[in-house]
Amino acid sequence: MRIRPAVPADLPSFFEIRTSVRENEMSMEELASQGVTPQTLPALMDEHARAWVAERDKKVIAFVIASSMEARIVAMFVRPGHERQGLGRQLMHKAEEWLFSEGCEEIWLVTDDDERVRANGFYRHLGWQDDDLLDGPVRFIKRAPGV
Repeated sequence: MRIRPAVPADLPSFFEIRTSVRENEMSMEELASQGVTPQTLPALMDEHARAWVAERDKKVIAFVIASSMEARIVAMFVRPGHERQGLGRQLMHKAEEWLFSEGCEEIWLVTDDDERVRANGFYRHLGWQDDDLLDGPVRFIKRAPGV
């Protein structure tokens, strides 16, 4: 398994993974209703955004997207069957490290408010803290070391 920067050819895998997850699932139609389509996703990979993938045998099995303009993790998903292998942790580390290196002192992400969703515990385990600013989805924040 290796972690590498994402390239445009990886984008179809992002949608394949995103629509296959068992928790916080969304269909292509639901993603499109939020403005996330194969046509709009490449714009997320501009000078203010980065994405990384975890791949095994040349197959993308997880990804993360981060935006320094918004100081946030846009998305992080692991293909079902590949969870609990440290991929999410490694991808989050890459994204956090990059956001902090870009001068972001506090970064954020949003996930499902259902406490049974594993992502909530995962982010807390990585040092993210509940922000309690949203009514509905959970907003987590993390401050740069030393801030």
